[in-house]
Amino acid sequence: MPRPLWTGAISFGLVTIPIKVVSATENHSISFHQYHLEDMGRIRTRKVCELDGEVLSQDEIGKGYEIAKDRTVPVTDEELDRMPLPTAKAIEIVAFVDADRVDPVRISDSYYLAIDGQVAAKPYTLLRKALERSDKVAVAKFAWHNRERLGLLRVRENAIVLHSMRWPDEIRSPESLGPGDVELGEDEIERAVQLTDTMALDGISGFHDRYREALEELIAAKSEGKALPEPGGGEEEEPGKVMDLMAALNASVKAAKETRGEATGTEGERASVHEMKSGTRKRTAKKTATRKTAAGKTAKAAGKPAGKRAARKRTAS
Repeated sequence: MPRPLWTGAISFGLVTIPIKVVSATENHSISFHQYHLEDMGRIRTRKVCELDGEVLSQDEIGKGYEIAKDRTVPVTDEELDRMPLPTAKAIEIVAFVDADRVDPVRISDSYYLAIDGQVAAKPYTLLRKALERSDKVAVAKFAWHNRERLGLLRVRENAIVLHSMRWPDEIRSPESLGPGDVELGEDEIERAVQLTDTMALDGISGFHDRYREALEELIAAKSEGKALPEPGGGEEEEPGKVMDLMAALNASVKAAKETRGEATGTEGERASVHEMKSGTRKRTAKKTATRKTAAGKTAKAAGKPAGKRAARKRTAS
């Protein structure tokens, strides 16, 4: 089991569940160091006191809040631990909601909650089964890293997961970010929906970090003195270039079907044909009606219905 990040308990009504919090994710990113280009000497960040210029160790560094210029109030870890918060050492469940009522943008980090001792096994399993059977998630409060946080508890396989969430006032409004009213044809929307159906998957477990793999190849080649991998990637779109949206959708659907090994044949060819715009249909109908009206007026002027006159003309010929 990974090293616990926090120990405490889940407060579930009058039920207390001793738990350990462990990270639910791992960081596989490749980290770089800074170095001096001239002699490859390592560049390090040091914590230096701005008054005496001395380099300080972590034991010599404390916390403080600046309430005015040149006036800082020191705050110790012991003082923070003694604050009168019911969530200081507990994840307090305050409500249960349907999972689809939670906006994913509010979720920040994820952690597994593991039992802390065999005494926690039964109440832990009780909470897990209650969440599974009710199809709900638990909203909870907990204090961690010197602040009270909002959390979300849900079940993943046989474990309870804690999602750290942002408070409502921490989410910026997207109201001013959208493009406003945009005119779209119904055929374009239908084609886009078809593209989503063609690209649909049962899950997202098959994806992997291609950038990290390419970076590992680059580092391996440089360390072994080999030639660097050839650059890849598609052609970049010119900025500001006008795009034929329908053509792009048709090509995307075709490419997605080819990737899945589906036949594109006649269906793809039919899909590439653009439908006549509604305005064009109206203009065409109007011209046809105008021609019919003109023919009718000519026939009336001759004193004969247009249809009979045309029939007699055919008989005579």
